Amino acid sequence: MKQRPLRGKMVHFVGAGPGSEDLITVRGMKLLQTADVIIFAGSLVNPGLLSHAKPGCEIHNSAEMTLNEVIEVIKSRPGMKIVRLHTGDPSLYGAVREQMDRLAGLGIDYDVCPGVSSFFGAAAALRAEYTLPGVTQTVIITRAAGKTPVPERESIKKLAAHGATMVLFLSAGLADKISCELIEGGYSPTTPAAVVYKATWPDERVLRGTIGELPKMMEGITKTALVVAGDFLGDNYSLSRLYSQDFETEFRKSVN
Repeated sequence: MKQRPLRGKMVHFVGAGPGSEDLITVRGMKLLQTADVIIFAGSLVNPGLLSHAKPGCEIHNSAEMTLNEVIEVIKSRPGMKIVRLHTGDPSLYGAVREQMDRLAGLGIDYDVCPGVSSFFGAAAALRAEYTLPGVTQTVIITRAAGKTPVPERESIKKLAAHGATMVLFLSAGLADKISCELIEGGYSPTTPAAVVYKATWPDERVLRGTIGELPKMMEGITKTALVVAGDFLGDNYSLSRLYSQDFETEFRKSVN
């Protein structure tokens, strides 16, 4: 049974953004600046964000902690404003559900401040639009099975059958597997692909090629990279109807 919220105890899950310090939201920055305790995902969050913490703020690196240790820090700081700082947006591969359930069970109130996901940062780095008219209107966000499995129905090979834009998180060290499964699922080896390493960070790198060339493109890159694939990276697409002169909207009459 969930307990009633404990008065004065609030945890804020905050999305830190894709990397660059100035891509955290205004709300997220305000929460960060006023926090009494910050628990941050040290392996992924830009440490420069911690410079915005107020003097005396208690800071913990969750990369060195277990779930129980994170919860214990929260439990043992009565009346303090706690920010749980996650990379990108907490809802994508953030392992936040298990934390929120534990907090609810303890009667500790919380809220979530969304953040800019790295897959948006990757699109910006590529100067690309994931949903091009006449090409695809669907974005599949997934990852390759590695140390942690994925449901069989969500294998890259099966998802590739849709021919949509593919964005792969947490898969940088699995280039051969990704390339093979995308091709087996229906993509041509010559389908455009890209690797964005540390999107929006100062040392960002963008590598372009094809699905068949992914293993070569990703040599030496084992983490902190997104793999994107699909014809949205190509040159052929239809113009949007939204801005066509013969398309009428509630704001604009058509011009024939």
